[in-house]
Amino acid sequence: MHALSKLFLAALSLTTLVGAHRQSRAHSRHRRTPVRRQSSNKTYTIQDLYQGEDFMNQWDFFTGTDPTGGNVNYQSKTDAQSKGLAYVNSCDNSTVLAVDSTSTVASGGQRDSVRITSQKSYNSGLFVIDASNMPVGCSTWPSFWTVGPNWPSAGEIDIIEGVNNQATNQMTLHSGTSQSCSIAKSNSTTDHFTGQVLGTNCYSTQNADAGCGVEDTDTRSFGYGFNNADGGVFALLWDNSSGMSMWHFARADIPADLIAQTPNPSTWSTPAGFWSAQSCDISANFYDHQMVIDTTICGNWAGGSAYSSSGCPGTCSDMVANATNYVVFFDAVVDAKWVINYVAVYQ
Repeated sequence: MHALSKLFLAALSLTTLVGAHRQSRAHSRHRRTPVRRQSSNKTYTIQDLYQGEDFMNQWDFFTGTDPTGGNVNYQSKTDAQSKGLAYVNSCDNSTVLAVDSTSTVASGGQRDSVRITSQKSYNSGLFVIDASNMPVGCSTWPSFWTVGPNWPSAGEIDIIEGVNNQATNQMTLHSGTSQSCSIAKSNSTTDHFTGQVLGTNCYSTQNADAGCGVEDTDTRSFGYGFNNADGGVFALLWDNSSGMSMWHFARADIPADLIAQTPNPSTWSTPAGFWSAQSCDISANFYDHQMVIDTTICGNWAGGSAYSSSGCPGTCSDMVANATNYVVFFDAVVDAKWVINYVAVYQ
């Protein structure tokens, strides 16, 4: 999530957490080619369920400098809770992770925000996040992702990501080994993914980290469209033998077996993105991943050219100073916070 030099990254004690993301996020668009998806008929069993206070006690609050060059001060657990930026809603047990919307911040300054990382790491599984709200608005850069140690060696998987007023979700894989990893192409016309390919080569470095992205086509998958649909569910199926599959389900379309906590992804609709193990050595490129939820502001992707082409007013630096940009204000539904119902990992 790499404006920092390699020297500085090596000096950080929380190397795993600094992880990846996104310098240029090149959006060279490729035509989507249908790809055969191998999916076993398997019902998954829940391994870890994170709800409510679990995010406070079983996830760590990252307090280092934002590796993506964002205009944020990531808060400790104590500070985030005392400032009302991390709390559990007693009415529905949802977890709220918010950007500060009250403080006076200078143009180009740093606004308080939250970034948390799961204490447990994983090497495969079905990863599910249910949220009823995600941060939206000019300058925001929310994401839910997984990352391994020593980025990019152990890889990164971006499940939810976008910036500013982006209309649809972007899913991306970042690999960093000599083992090839790309989005497969096939002449198959069945069992494909529905998203638009943004880049086919997953290999990423400090200076070129676009990765192999797929953009969802459903406007309910990100930002205002997601929030207006009462949120929904995102799922990553990480299968070392077949590949990586990602889905988004709007609230009204969540599969019944997932609601019942007995998911069988082979019965679900076509995924939004699929990265085949036939063109990517999954286990060699992705391992020991921790989950991360965060919101940064401006930074290497949301700022710069992405901001100027987004239709947002002024500059990203000026937007940081506008506290009303990060809260519901009159009739403008601009709310820079996550409202998370749960995160689950199945095996």
